[in-house]
Formats: sequence, structure tokens, C-alpha cells
Amino acid sequence: MADFNVNDTKEYEDRMQKSIDFLQDELNNIRAGRANPRVLDQITVDYYGVATPLNQVASITVPEPRQLLIQPWDKTLLEEIEKAILNSDLSLNPNNDGAALRLHFPTLTEERRRDLTKQVDKLGEEAKISIRNLRREYLDRAKKAEKSSEISEDELRLAEENIQKLTDKYTEKVDEKVNSKSEELMEI
Repeated sequence: MADFNVNDTKEYEDRMQKSIDFLQDELNNIRAGRANPRVLDQITVDYYGVATPLNQVASITVPEPRQLLIQPWDKTLLEEIEKAILNSDLSLNPNNDGAALRLHFPTLTEERRRDLTKQVDKLGEEAKISIRNLRREYLDRAKKAEKSSEISEDELRLAEENIQKLTDKYTEKVDEKVNSKSEELMEI
């Protein structure tokens, strides 16, 4: 715990950024009625006995706003990819034309849009909680350092100001991401 530096918040900034990155990954997995190849990031297929990410065995393109085209480089994988998509939680039925798969994204109902927006808000709140927990952890370290006379009261106040500015910056980033995704979901 020795050598507490009130101006060194780099470790906490990195950890807050990881919370933002995790939130972005989670938001990318929420289907907004528009075709987005990122919804397939979690899908793996059995390729010669190895669970391989779909984007490493096929090209994924967006020929139309509500359609994905999946073209495996090895045509023998077509049925395996189809099975993986059907077994996923995407609720999409691929159309197999013998050479490629097409995924059609239906337009979302108003009720489904509202449910997804609530899910986005919940993810945003979880990210904010994570960021606030990091702030609390930093403040606990600063208070211990002040108690053991490593830093002065003025340095403690400076540490509190520094971490609060950082917390505000990252909670603002969470709000931006959540608002952007919510707007995307509510688009018709």
C-alpha cells in the first residue's frame, strides 16, 4: 500500500475503460432489427474438432439493411453453421441456398423495442455501478494512505477530486453509449 500517489489514477482509468469496452460488447449483441455482423460474434462452429468463431470460417456481409449473408470458405461447414445459428439465442432462421446462408432480421414490434431499451438501460446501470465501485476502491486506498500519514489531508482532497472527475467522465461515456443504442432501437 506504500507510495500512494494522488495524481496516479492510470490503473483505475484503465479499469473504467474496460467497463466501457464490456458495455459496448454487450450492446453490440443486442439485435436492433437492423443487420449487424457483430450479433454473430458469440457463435462458434465445430471445425475439424475445434470450436471456431464463425467469422474465422466464413465471410459475413450485409447485402441489405435487414439481411446478413454468410458464405463459408469450406462449403461442408454450411450445415454446421446453420445448426449453430439455430441453437443460439438469436431467434433467427437461416435460409440455406446450398452455397450460403441468409439471415433476415424482422422489424421489431414496439413492445420488443421497449423491452430491449430496458435491457440497454440495465446494462448501462451495471457499467455505472462497476465504475462507482472502482471510485470507492480508490478512495478507500487514499483514506488508508492518509490515515497512515503517507499523504496529507490536502492530498486526500485532491485524490477525491481526481477520481471524481474520472468517474464523471466515464459515467458520461456510459450515458452516451446507452442513449445511442436506445435511439437505434427506437428507430423505425
